[in-house]
Amino acid sequence: MRALISVSDKTGVAEFAAGLASLGWEILSTGGTYSLLKSEGIEVKEVSEYTASPEAFGGRIKTLHPKIHGGILHKRDAHRDEALALGIGRIDLVCVNLYPFKQTTLSTDNLDEIIENIDIGGPTMIRSAAKNHNDVIVVCEAFDYERVLKMLKSGGVSAEFKKELAVRAFSHTAQYDATIANYLNERFYGGFGERHFIFGERVTRTRYGENPHQQGALYEFNGFFSNNFRALKGEVSFNNLTDINAAVKLAASFDDAPAVAIIKHANPCGFAVKDSLLKSYEAALRADPVSAYGGVIAINGTLDEELAKKINEIYVEVIIAANVTDGALGVFEGKKRIKIFTQDNKFLVSPIDKYDFKHIEGGYILQTSDFVEQSEIDDAKCVSSRIASDSEVADMRIAWQVAALTKSNCVVYVKDGAMLAIGMGMTSRVDAARAACAKAADMGIDLSGCVLASEAFFPFRDSIDIAARVGVKCIVEPGGSIRDSEVIEAANENGMALYFTGVRHFLH
Repeated sequence: MRALISVSDKTGVAEFAAGLASLGWEILSTGGTYSLLKSEGIEVKEVSEYTASPEAFGGRIKTLHPKIHGGILHKRDAHRDEALALGIGRIDLVCVNLYPFKQTTLSTDNLDEIIENIDIGGPTMIRSAAKNHNDVIVVCEAFDYERVLKMLKSGGVSAEFKKELAVRAFSHTAQYDATIANYLNERFYGGFGERHFIFGERVTRTRYGENPHQQGALYEFNGFFSNNFRALKGEVSFNNLTDINAAVKLAASFDDAPAVAIIKHANPCGFAVKDSLLKSYEAALRADPVSAYGGVIAINGTLDEELAKKINEIYVEVIIAANVTDGALGVFEGKKRIKIFTQDNKFLVSPIDKYDFKHIEGGYILQTSDFVEQSEIDDAKCVSSRIASDSEVADMRIAWQVAALTKSNCVVYVKDGAMLAIGMGMTSRVDAARAACAKAADMGIDLSGCVLASEAFFPFRDSIDIAARVGVKCIVEPGGSIRDSEVIEAANENGMALYFTGVRHFLH
């Protein structure tokens, strides 16, 4: 039996090769892998010696040879006589992982160096072995080494596991090629070339999708969830993940501030930044305790026992916190339905994905991701006679951030660091304004002195007049309507401060 081993990531490879050698396998190798195995005292033959063909063109050609690919690809029964006639011996195992293309792009901008780290022979060998997986074992992940050795010692690798390895191999090379294509599209075409590839690593299956008759799973980019998500209590569902995403994105937007976000159906129903997480939670809950029932809470800091006891007064489905104390976890021990997750960080972190995409029937829409910049409020233009107070500017920042992360059309009312009312996902902006005010009235919440934020411009003055009737004193919006003058006039008539950011944040 013969194995070809040539890896960039050499984790565990010496032990794997030694295990194969102890079972009587002949080992072929190249370059740095050959040198490592030789230094470990493992009997190994260089590929160039095996093929009687030297490496060429600065190492660009090492394994591209009929004796290598013929040895991998030929069917052991149908092609046996032809292989013998051509002097091609069997290669029964291929252990290959690829040049670190992505790591190279992160460490240098030198295109020549990056191009040299595009692996040619490696993907070709992996694909050849995966295609002929009935006869050849293909290994491209170090975590498979131990299982392969164990099976070989027990009589051979099963056909089922060979199929599993082949699927993993084709996925490995597909991701590698997609990474190269996306990088070159980014470099030459601003990220929007003729084709764009989206791929992720599966973290876990969900119990089902949005509904019980749908299947679902969580995939990650760049190891984000593997490194920043841990279940302390309960199993995460598809819908939980949607809400957790919205909650964490909002709460993490405030750096190290003690922010608490309460989310229901991916929209905020409560949010506050107060002096402590406990006070923030209490203020966030006041906005809409009815919707908070069965919702998701994101805590930008430590969930301690005191806060846990307060949260435990109502039913929430999910808590996601930067970190959780043992005492807090104990508070919920008797609650079977609650789910608790942590990032094991000091504060919540949200990934900075450069691109955003949305599925539509028949395809998807790709765009650069939307972020609220600090400068949007710093540079907002006051277009009214009245100027906002310092406390109103602070509330503008919160209201503007919440509005940007809420389904359009939306309006957000904030006072003293807490969201008091919100209207979201409406077909008209004035309906959003009416809905927010009506909900606040139902809750007995006084909106006088609030700051109002709208993620897009007001097309008419009607929303301003509604805001005036409930006592709003400051408004922030993008501006840009053909009726901006009417909106400004309405603000001045009602003694409001009105600021235009010049930036819209639709979320559809």
